[in-house]
Amino acid sequence: MLSVLFYIYVLIELTFFFILSVIALVVCYPFDKPRRVVHELSRAICMCFWCVPPTWKRRIKGLENIDKNKSYVIAINHNHMADILALYFLPLNFRWVSKKEVFRMPYIGQLLSLHGDIAIDRSKGAESMKMVIDNGKMWISRGVSIAMFPEGTRSKSGEMGRFKQGAFALAKEAQVEILPVVMHGTKSVLKPNFMINWRNRLSISVLPPIPVQDVVSTPLPELMERTREAMCEEYEKIRK
Repeated sequence: MLSVLFYIYVLIELTFFFILSVIALVVCYPFDKPRRVVHELSRAICMCFWCVPPTWKRRIKGLENIDKNKSYVIAINHNHMADILALYFLPLNFRWVSKKEVFRMPYIGQLLSLHGDIAIDRSKGAESMKMVIDNGKMWISRGVSIAMFPEGTRSKSGEMGRFKQGAFALAKEAQVEILPVVMHGTKSVLKPNFMINWRNRLSISVLPPIPVQDVVSTPLPELMERTREAMCEEYEKIRK
């Protein structure tokens, strides 16, 4: 019963903030190209989701590694859709890169579009890569970060999968730092029967960013492996 009530609460919350986001985009667009207001409304949605259940625990470390005045390519491990909600604990204005199928989901897809997130067709490799780089550089030029799952898809085994090039190619092209972020506890928010796990524990670790000079000078395969190794090491720590 509590899970049903929580789902109803989330639906009402999404409806309310969706309306506010539409109004904010229309009113603020002429002087808010980075869409900071819309982003903060998206953050409010996520904070309402995570902070209402009093029994949920969370541990966030490494926020001191973030410079709010910088733009990053944020690399996050991917276990569950709730990863998207959890990233809003970071004090950054960012845009997501997500598969186009997510944009077709009721409410979620419309909110992603309002937010200015980047939809890609994973069946069109070269075309999708160009879209990520072109749109990513545009947002970065406005002082916005880009958030990506370098695994490309959710991990089914619980282990971190192989990384794809997109996030790292964008960081090289835009000449910005890579900010690795490791999450654990998003997959266990829901039980297999879609009931809420009221004893869930969320852990987020923000690792030190990879400096621009290293991003630019390091060969792409080596840069990908360096980032993955650091994230895998931290992932082992936090899930234990």
